[in-house]
Amino acid sequence: MGAPSVVVIGAGQGGAETAAALRSRGFSGRITLVGAEDALPYQRPPLSKGYLTGSTPADELDLRPRSFYEAQDIELITGTPVTELDPGGQRVTLARGGGRGVRLRYDHLVLATGARPRVLPLPGASLAGVHTLRDLRDALALRAELRPGAHLLVVGAGFVGLELASTARLLGLEVTVVEAGARVMERSASAALAEHLTAEHRARGTRILTRREVLALHGDGTGRVRVAELDGGERVAADVVVMGVGVLPRTELAADAGLPVGDGVLVDATLRTADRSVYAIGDCARFPSPHAGRPLRLESVQNASDQARSVAGAICGDAPGPYAAVPWFWTEQCGLRVQLAGITAGHDRTVVSGDVAGRRFSVFCFAGDRLLGTESVNRPADHMITRRLLAEGGEALPGPAEVARPDFDLKAYQRARQPQ
Repeated sequence: MGAPSVVVIGAGQGGAETAAALRSRGFSGRITLVGAEDALPYQRPPLSKGYLTGSTPADELDLRPRSFYEAQDIELITGTPVTELDPGGQRVTLARGGGRGVRLRYDHLVLATGARPRVLPLPGASLAGVHTLRDLRDALALRAELRPGAHLLVVGAGFVGLELASTARLLGLEVTVVEAGARVMERSASAALAEHLTAEHRARGTRILTRREVLALHGDGTGRVRVAELDGGERVAADVVVMGVGVLPRTELAADAGLPVGDGVLVDATLRTADRSVYAIGDCARFPSPHAGRPLRLESVQNASDQARSVAGAICGDAPGPYAAVPWFWTEQCGLRVQLAGITAGHDRTVVSGDVAGRRFSVFCFAGDRLLGTESVNRPADHMITRRLLAEGGEALPGPAEVARPDFDLKAYQRARQPQ
């Protein structure tokens, strides 16, 4: 019997990291990395920031040069969607065209199919000038329209929406953000952090409207969007519109193959699907999280990379323990570097520590007396220490009374806990 083969579907962060991690662990079998986009695997975070301003050129987005895949004997197939999975026969079928209507056999399959933008079914959503921002093609089309003086409407005040608003203001656009929820980043950040970010954006001239909805988009005689109609009858100028209302996991291949799905491809604690030869990772995978105490799906570079390394280890024969990496996230907007550690959904208490006026502080989020996570603004040390403490768990974590002390310092807290 020859060496086992691995097929990875999805050439984004998770897929590319899986292939690289397999080789770094000494895997000697065939590795095939298949991507639907006609590009080398690239970074997505700069697409809403540096790529739009031009400070991050396209050639700096690549995760690795083409020579890496050649040197590591990783077969990289781009511009070719996968059309079918056959778990019983352990084969995948590539899209026909260009002579590539072929089947690939695998011993192990990794689904890293990612997610696609959610699009609101609004009247006028098909007008020119209406965008989503998920991949390089989206960013290229949007960048061509971000001209000084133009009116940008961002629908949704999540990570991408607020990053884009910040970038557009730097480029000289007039920006309005419309959010249906009660506050910005409602699903991912505390009220304390949301209040601070809202104030920062408004201080830079961005108009933020919460508890509001876009009902329709209206165009001019050329078929281009010009106005957004909001609930209550207000009309907002909109030369460019970006829908940033979340994403939907790409589960179609798994579902058609009979694998269980539900807001993601369902996997166990070792990231295996119901078929033991098939794994799922990254934005498309719904996994049991020990930090949340429930199954969830995480959309972050960290999660995709950590899960990729975990699966690579399992394929290489390491004992597949439960995936338990501490989740963390980050965003840059309004000159702030915001880093979040842990899963803070369900917190019922927050304590702010640091210099809020000086834009250097952390929000500690608790459920009762248990620390769930920390949101750090321009305080990277707090972020890194929180990640280490959450990984240790138990008595390693400070309580709300301790954090609330005027002289509390997380570095000092950690030093005091270290054995002498």
